[in-house]
Amino acid sequence: MVDATALLADLTAESDQLDALVSGLPPEDWARPTPAAGWTVAHQIAHLAWTDHVAGLAATDPDAFYASVLSAPDPARLVDDGADSFLASPAALLARWRDGRTALAAALAATPAGEKLPWYGTRMSPASMATARLMETWAHGEDVADALGVTRAPTARLRHVAHLGFRTLGHGFAAHGRPVPADPVRVELTAPAGDEVWAFGPAAATDRLTGPALDFCLLVTQRRHRADLSLVATGPVADEWLDVAQAFAGPPGAGRAAEARP
Repeated sequence: MVDATALLADLTAESDQLDALVSGLPPEDWARPTPAAGWTVAHQIAHLAWTDHVAGLAATDPDAFYASVLSAPDPARLVDDGADSFLASPAALLARWRDGRTALAAALAATPAGEKLPWYGTRMSPASMATARLMETWAHGEDVADALGVTRAPTARLRHVAHLGFRTLGHGFAAHGRPVPADPVRVELTAPAGDEVWAFGPAAATDRLTGPALDFCLLVTQRRHRADLSLVATGPVADEWLDVAQAFAGPPGAGRAAEARP
């Protein structure tokens, strides 16, 4: 059973780590482009603030959440328009993000574990919503770090991202219009500290995926191309999964191109 208190503490810690990275930036650094086309550092934080806001609506006022979906002028631009709508000066944007994520954590803590919250194309438990927010906070934090030329040390919080990446195997195939495989995949990941292996899936599965947990998390959040990661796939399902892995909801992402090599 998920320890909701520990999960929300990890979500807070992940947000605080990113907050510390951006809170002291001069205004010009907020305008730096990130690997996401058309998005600056400010867009990344605005996106997190907007998503925390709509997640809060889902947890506290489902009717308002559905109204926000139905009133979107262009569903295909929902995410971009949401980020744009939350852009503000760095100080105002930081305050809005901090207030929103604090309110969301309180709302999720107060939601009964068995309740399902509405979300885009699905319904989620409070624990799943918190895990998804942690995944997004980490992933968009990677975009910010890349823009600033900063390398962040991976933490044990990546286990949440890795578990979500494993659980969304079928979603990745379906999102890309491919049949969801019937054969299971065994995933064995070396934890960031190097002192343990995080294992998911049947031990006897023929298809297997092994490698560093950080690399798997970069793959399932589409922050790196498979060619740039130290992941080893054995079996056709595991190999194809590396092309379609997607831990986030919605249509298939464009992913990242492989790094140029001499």
